[in-house]
Amino acid sequence: MVCSLGIEGSANKIGVGIIRDGEVLANVRRTYITPPGEGFLPNATAKHHREVILTLVQESLKEAKIKPADLDVVCYTKGPGMAPPLLVGAIVARTLALLWEKPLMGVNHCIGHIEMGRHITGAQNPIILYVSGGNTQVIAYSNKKYRIFGETIDIAVGNCLDRFARILKLPNDPSPGYNIEQMAKNGSKYIKLPYVVKGMDVSFSGILSHIEELADPTKNPNKRKKTQEAESPETKPADLCFSLQETIFAMLVEITERAMAHCGSNEVLIVGGVGCNERLQKMMEIMCEERGGKLFATDERYCIDNGLMIAHAGAEMFKSGTRMPFEESFVTQRYRTDEVLVTWRDD
Repeated sequence: MVCSLGIEGSANKIGVGIIRDGEVLANVRRTYITPPGEGFLPNATAKHHREVILTLVQESLKEAKIKPADLDVVCYTKGPGMAPPLLVGAIVARTLALLWEKPLMGVNHCIGHIEMGRHITGAQNPIILYVSGGNTQVIAYSNKKYRIFGETIDIAVGNCLDRFARILKLPNDPSPGYNIEQMAKNGSKYIKLPYVVKGMDVSFSGILSHIEELADPTKNPNKRKKTQEAESPETKPADLCFSLQETIFAMLVEITERAMAHCGSNEVLIVGGVGCNERLQKMMEIMCEERGGKLFATDERYCIDNGLMIAHAGAEMFKSGTRMPFEESFVTQRYRTDEVLVTWRDD
């Protein structure tokens, strides 16, 4: 039985979670929210995290009804992510490990999402669609590693949604992607957008540039002739949100289905913040049902970045015998999913 505390702070969310032998004891989180039309800058995000992280640690211990002495390992997000916010989590984790005399474990953020999703849903060996503000990958497990079958070649799908939300001046509370999703529910007219699938990879930057011009033709630096859609008074923000979701989610369903066919899998697990999107879940579910497969997904408690996923993945690593020397407790902005040796799986 391993009791683990995890700290996640790779982007604009800072969370602390505690798990004991698979039982969720605590999962607390805060989000750095900026004004409409603005993103979050690394240093400002780190400042927010520094101001709330100790409170979150105290809240998690109180919610879990345990003492530091009951913990077996302290875990933190090693990467990928933005360096200043990552450093906040790493420094606090190092400090707690030293104060409490506990082992320290650095966890890959992507692996945390995957293992939390598998644990909560019970999916055995699924094709994984990992979609968030910083990552877009189609993944399958093989020979002690999570192999990347396809990914974005430019920006992540969540980044595409967030940046379009800024163009529309949608609120960042609770998240830009969520507000895009709600506005899309009021859309009914599909506007044709670029559909960019290259083998198993996808591209979103061109789609974003195109739809930005439809929403605001003055954004076109080359002052090309306005498209017919942009000139039409019937082009509404809700229709643009609807069209954007339908297009980019169809791209993701396509490459996920191709991975299922290649691996002979009948399970799909969606993880990451964008995985909360109900329309993406529905489109993926339809594809899975047509193939005789099953979709696994979680709600915002586990899809959105949280400390619990770091605690769980760290506990799995710790139980399998993985140990991290204190000298290696650094952070890295680039830490790919397929760099991690999966010591805790025997299949």
